[in-house]
Amino acid sequence: MNSFEIKYNGQLMTEAKHLESGQIIRTDATKDNHGKGEYFSPTDLVCVALTSCMLTIIAISIKKYDVSLRGATAIVAKKMQSRPRMISDINIVFNFKENYESKIRTIIRRTALNCPVYRSLSSKINKKVEFKYPN
Repeated sequence: MNSFEIKYNGQLMTEAKHLESGQIIRTDATKDNHGKGEYFSPTDLVCVALTSCMLTIIAISIKKYDVSLRGATAIVAKKMQSRPRMISDINIVFNFKENYESKIRTIIRRTALNCPVYRSLSSKINKKVEFKYPN
């Protein structure tokens, strides 16, 4: 089990330390929620975690076909609702550098939509995922 230490630094900012590696992530509340918006917000990190998980799991799943994901990018956007305050929408657009064959595209889609973070998120969050390939 991974362990983390999270410290409240004041002014709605936290610092999370990954105990195994020592890496630090800082968070701040969003400007529309009393923060300064100087760092990722906790809800931003949910979206980042989802997209990073998808890319990682996709890379694992296509590796055995000797296919590379190198250079692929994703843009993720979130929308918040106010009552209750929560993420209402996450939109992800993946941009791939290669025009993969149909079989690999199917594996990519299925894998992304079954990553552990995707499965862990509430069904109350609308999740839109697009996969774009070069022409």
